[in-house]
Amino acid sequence: MNKYSISEVAKELNLTTYTLRYYDKEGLMPFVERTPSGTRLFKESDINALKIIECLKATGMPIKEIKNFIDWCTDGDSTLQQRYDMFLERKATVEAQMEELNKNMELINHKCDYYRTALEAGTEDIHKNNKIGNFN
Repeated sequence: MNKYSISEVAKELNLTTYTLRYYDKEGLMPFVERTPSGTRLFKESDINALKIIECLKATGMPIKEIKNFIDWCTDGDSTLQQRYDMFLERKATVEAQMEELNKNMELINHKCDYYRTALEAGTEDIHKNNKIGNFN
C-alpha cells in the first residue's frame, strides 16, 4: 500500500500544505497515520476522503458541519441515516446554486448578445427601444 507525504497530497489535490494542516487541526483528518516523529502519512483512502471534504467545502458547507460528517463516518453504521440526510440536503443546496447560476448565465448571455450586436452595428442606439439593454 502506497503512502504519501503531505506535500504529495497537497500537490495531488491542488491544495496547500497549510490547508491540509488546518484540516487536521480542525479534526477533519482523524484517519491519517503519523510516524513516531509526527510526520503525516496519507493512504489512497485518505486522499479520497479529502476529495469528499473538498467537494463539501466547494458547496459552501461550513468546516464545522464537515467535521460532523467526519465524526459520523468514524461512528460507523449507526450514523448512515444522518450521512444520507446530509447528502440529500447538500444535493438540494447545489441544485439551488445551479438554478441561480443558470439565471445569471442567462443574463450574461443576453448582455453578450447585446454588446455583440451593438459592436456589429457600431452603436448602442440599435438597442434604444430595449428597456433591459439600456442598462448597459
